[in-house]
Amino acid sequence: MATVRIPTAWRSLAAHQGEVRVAGATVGEVLDNLGRAHPGLGARVLDERGEVRRYVNVFLGDEDIRALQERDTPVTDGDRLLLVPAMAGG
Repeated sequence: MATVRIPTAWRSLAAHQGEVRVAGATVGEVLDNLGRAHPGLGARVLDERGEVRRYVNVFLGDEDIRALQERDTPVTDGDRLLLVPAMAGG
C-alpha cells in the first residue's frame, strides 16, 4: 500500500485525515482507489475521464509523476504520494 498525503484544504474530503493508505500497483490505481474510498476527494484530483486534473500536481517521493510515467508509474509498498493543488490568485 502507498501512503497518500492529503493537502490541508482537502482533508475534510478524506475524513479529516492528513494521510491515507491506499492499495494499487500504479499511481493510477492508487488514485482510482482513493477516489472510490473518498469520492469528494477523487473528484478534486481526477477529471471525468479519470485523468489527473491539470491544476493538481502528484508527486511520487520527490518526483512529479508527469516526469515519470504519469498514471502508469509503478508504486511499491511503502511509497508516498503527495497531492499538491496549484495555487492561483492575485
